Amino acid sequence: MTIENKSGGPFNQNPLLANPASPLLNPTSRTEDSTGQKVRAALSRATENLISMQDSSGFWCGELEGDSILQSEYILLKFIIEQESDSRLPKIANYLRMQQRASDGAWIQYPGGRPDLSATVKAYFALKLLGDDIDATHMKKARELILSLGGAERCNTYSKFYLAALGQMHYDSVPIIPPELVLLPKWFYFHLDKVSAWSRTMIMPLAVVSSYRPVRQLPAPRSIMELYASHDYVHRPFVEFEKQLISWKNLFLAVDKGLKLLEKTKLNPLRRSALQRIEEWILKRADGQRSDGLGAIFPPMVYIIIALRCLGYSMEHPRVKEAVLQLDRLMIEDGDTIRLQPCFSPIWDTGIAAYALCEAGFNQEHASMRQAVNWLLEKECRRFGDWKANIQQKVEPSGWYFEFNNSYYPDVDDTAMVTMALMRSGCPEGKPASDRGIKWILAMQNEDGGWAAFDRTMKRPILEHIPFADHNAIQDPSCPDITGRTLECLGHYGFRPDNPAVQKAAHFIEFEQEPEGCWFGRWGVNYLYGTWQVVCGLKTVGVDMNQPWIQKAGSWLRSMQKGDGSFGESADTYEDPSLKGSGPSTASQTAWGTMALMAICGPSDPDVIRGIQWLLDTQLQSGTWDEPWFTGTGFPRVFYLRYHLYRLYFPIMCFGRWLRESSRQSAVCS
Repeated sequence: MTIENKSGGPFNQNPLLANPASPLLNPTSRTEDSTGQKVRAALSRATENLISMQDSSGFWCGELEGDSILQSEYILLKFIIEQESDSRLPKIANYLRMQQRASDGAWIQYPGGRPDLSATVKAYFALKLLGDDIDATHMKKARELILSLGGAERCNTYSKFYLAALGQMHYDSVPIIPPELVLLPKWFYFHLDKVSAWSRTMIMPLAVVSSYRPVRQLPAPRSIMELYASHDYVHRPFVEFEKQLISWKNLFLAVDKGLKLLEKTKLNPLRRSALQRIEEWILKRADGQRSDGLGAIFPPMVYIIIALRCLGYSMEHPRVKEAVLQLDRLMIEDGDTIRLQPCFSPIWDTGIAAYALCEAGFNQEHASMRQAVNWLLEKECRRFGDWKANIQQKVEPSGWYFEFNNSYYPDVDDTAMVTMALMRSGCPEGKPASDRGIKWILAMQNEDGGWAAFDRTMKRPILEHIPFADHNAIQDPSCPDITGRTLECLGHYGFRPDNPAVQKAAHFIEFEQEPEGCWFGRWGVNYLYGTWQVVCGLKTVGVDMNQPWIQKAGSWLRSMQKGDGSFGESADTYEDPSLKGSGPSTASQTAWGTMALMAICGPSDPDVIRGIQWLLDTQLQSGTWDEPWFTGTGFPRVFYLRYHLYRLYFPIMCFGRWLRESSRQSAVCS
């Protein structure tokens, strides 16, 4: 397949960038209105701030903030592997205490969120292990809350693994993950190639734990029996079936019970072979040359340490030491506290930052852009990863991942973002890589026309009922937000509505539209994110924005915009879709909503101007914005993220796009 740049000219002459450096920062007319002048000044401050944070190697990497489970699970891990004397644990506990909500004693998933039972149980347990008095006010509040929510026995599966490993419940109360899953044939409905990439990296080490059932016995004073509504739960294995007798969940729970009975017979002739294959699998994907830990994300980076210990590896073994080192790199020490990140986000941050600077008028003539492009080119995946298992056509290895090193798992979202940045930068060195990236993206398109994150796949809703799948993300099906971004990428490459891949994607997007006119956001909060991605993607590939279904999206956006011109949406909307589009105002979401309206209604639309004005009014003197809220999504309803650079590079993108579109409109009118 031949891919050509169809943007109208040689690759290194981007028609949207008239001059080197930052042309959109300079007024094009003495008669420009005051809003335009203010936007240029604000954009100048914001880009200066962003460039000041660029690493000398060329990348950006803002802090990636998660919730309290990162701290509590690390502490619990240290007790499981008998390293509770680690001198850093008190500092981690200090931060964990700071994360508790004083009003009700809860640990929560995101600011303003409802109490999270599993997070609160793990935080309480971690602090008790480190010596906090259970009669202290903060512990008493947490305990009362836990019991009011049904007790520790109602924790999710991934929390129960920690509790069982520390002797606080029987393993028979934890859904089993039989290692023999790795031996299932490809045609089987549940096959590891058919679950999400992140689930594979969690399931494989946890299957080892499920098989060996390690237990660190704790002294009675350190137990958390006081957190159970039923005190005999620890010694009485129990799995709660649904009241509805016939259901997929009950079927899988019955299978789970049967597998546990089979375990007791010791009739598992394939166990050794399965464990050996799993061991080879996790060691290969935790190779420090290709990955910063297994999956390069926190949960499997924890689980692999426990799994390797089960398999007989000592704490001094090089592979265990490497796993511990990679996990510890996620720490941020700040005074007398230590907090952990779920992973690093340098390629994501660099791709978006570079693309935002392109919107602001930067190109290959600017040193910052050249540095970013060169760094991104070094990070292209040039070896096959897990994604190859579901690709039928021949395609050259390419793509970009999220972290510093994770080449087994490039993803469509990062690849689209980076490819757009490379194309828009005008750097000729980027053309071969962006060509490969486009071909790889096209090979990853699903049969339904959409794109998922890590694999070419299809939706298998039955998998969501598997007992150990209560992280709400065992699948990685097509989603509107990634599909929208991919269309935006293809549009910059010259793809138009008559292209078959674009047609399939547009049909998928139209089918996925919510009744109100918006789209679900899988990887960002939430309907504002999904709608922004979709309409900007449709606009860039040249879809007619006057079609009724797209205008309906514009009407929804107007209805969600606040009186002051801002947009804001809480992660509450994942629990209660009736709250779509509502929540505290944020700079990142106001930028998304304003860009989405701009795509549909143009830069001179009064509501677009109101969004621009709110960003102007709330910008700090330093050039950035305050944004304490979480606007990123890890697992809907389970784990959310605060990207510390979202508050900066998305407003930059919005300002730059508005100036460019306004300039184009003025040129047409004149």
